[in-house]
Amino acid sequence: MTGSGLSFARRVTRREVLKTIGSGAVMLGAADLLAACGEIKGSSTATSGTITIGYVSPQTGALAGFATGDNWVISGIRQTDPYKNGFKLGSKTYSVNIVVKDTQSNPDRASQVARELIQSNKADLILTSSTPETTNPVADVCEANGVPCVSTIVPWEAWFFARGGKPGTGFNFTTMFFFGMQQFGECFIPMWNRMNTNKVVAFTYPNDADGNAFRDNKTGLEFYSAQAGFHNIDGGAYTDGTTDYTNMIGNFKRAGATLFTNAPIPPDFNTMWKQAAQQGFKPKLATVAKVLLFPADTEALGDLVNNVATDAWWTPFHPYHSTLTGQSCKQFSDSFESATGKQWVQSIGSVHSLFEIAHKAFAAVDDPHNRTQVASQLKNMNYTGISGTLDFTKGPMPGIAIQKPVGVQWQKGTKFPYSMKVVDNSANKDVPTNGDLVPTNP
Repeated sequence: MTGSGLSFARRVTRREVLKTIGSGAVMLGAADLLAACGEIKGSSTATSGTITIGYVSPQTGALAGFATGDNWVISGIRQTDPYKNGFKLGSKTYSVNIVVKDTQSNPDRASQVARELIQSNKADLILTSSTPETTNPVADVCEANGVPCVSTIVPWEAWFFARGGKPGTGFNFTTMFFFGMQQFGECFIPMWNRMNTNKVVAFTYPNDADGNAFRDNKTGLEFYSAQAGFHNIDGGAYTDGTTDYTNMIGNFKRAGATLFTNAPIPPDFNTMWKQAAQQGFKPKLATVAKVLLFPADTEALGDLVNNVATDAWWTPFHPYHSTLTGQSCKQFSDSFESATGKQWVQSIGSVHSLFEIAHKAFAAVDDPHNRTQVASQLKNMNYTGISGTLDFTKGPMPGIAIQKPVGVQWQKGTKFPYSMKVVDNSANKDVPTNGDLVPTNP
């Protein structure tokens, strides 16, 4: 019996149990005592007729762009038949309670709210989205407490290796879907090859989980770039929140870099890209990750965002359908724009998929409060929904499902100032192109 993550109230409860045993009550076996403390991994003390699902994302703070569509998605999820009327497991129907938590873009708070969901809300499953600063601390808390967890919108290497994952061995309770460095290479490198350049690539990565995953010379994008015949100029690991990139930009100019790629938090890219323009660093093509994924990111840059390329793992142009509503990706994105008046964001597809996965996992178990059963269903899941086919059994590591992104560029729009155009589908032929790849700086 451990005390990790226990609140003072929980410790008092355990002390009372022990006191009762010492005063002549019927002796409990070790397993019974653990159950009384509510601390057997894989067990739950949740209300028997209710399934509680926690959802954690950065709804405020520097990473808030990732969660722009979260409230709309979850509001819609609550109205779908299984979530509104309950999950049917055999002859019994369980009501579903979704509890939403905001990390405020702070990893420490991500850990805190995950513990709250487990200890106070008695969550049967926790879903989490958007960058390792969010998903990793949540997944770590869930793994330590034996609570099933599904993460998304985080490169798998930044989620797996940064959490101490060992090759060939998955985690017991935590799973994820997204893509990784190989898929970034399959998305970005074909676009680089279509540009007439000297094949010198400027790499700018922060000293964080994402940046270190991209930089790795054995598994990162820099590895795949070198394998494809490009010459990498690494700007060096910088601290998130850096405000002066002059030296880095000067190095890129001296090296004659004609291609640019990075994976920063959005405010840092805004600063870096503006300084690059001011100091005359104008690569022929910029391909960025983690930033410029959403329309709000484009507003801070204005025309400097024109023809900057990035990855897209979900768009209205993907030919998939929801298992909860039957909507196509186009219908789903149209509904978002109609309801919010805002431009679609690709995170809505992933967040919707989290709840598709949750429903499928619970529907396949005898007891939704048996966390070990639920975790086993998640690790062995293979289904097709609004994000396409997600096969958690295929790897690259146990419990990880891979999506295939497409290359997109922000180009002048009609309905909105800038629109994502699919300009390269080398990595996912399911998705048609609807725009031409053009230089960021002709």
